[in-house]
Amino acid sequence: MSIPSSPSNLAIMIECPHRAELPRPEPAPLSETCPECAAAGSHPVQLRLCLTCGHVGCCDSSPHRHATTHYEQTGHAVMRSFEPGESWRWCYVDQRLLP
Repeated sequence: MSIPSSPSNLAIMIECPHRAELPRPEPAPLSETCPECAAAGSHPVQLRLCLTCGHVGCCDSSPHRHATTHYEQTGHAVMRSFEPGESWRWCYVDQRLLP
């Protein structure tokens, strides 16, 4: 069965150019939790790992959104879930999940 070529399906099939720019192997986490949340006495909802430098930040469901703030300050485009059993990745620039 083939998938019809529509603009929305083509977006799914196009590879994110930022993925190729990532270091190999992926960087080691710089901390076990979001250091900004720890310093503020806040508790992150879920954690995200920057795949450029290893920064660990809290997700957008957390009050302070430190993973997104890290992207905005550094331009490091791709992160992955830092939750046990999850390996999905997200590109902030392209606003899409990555394989």
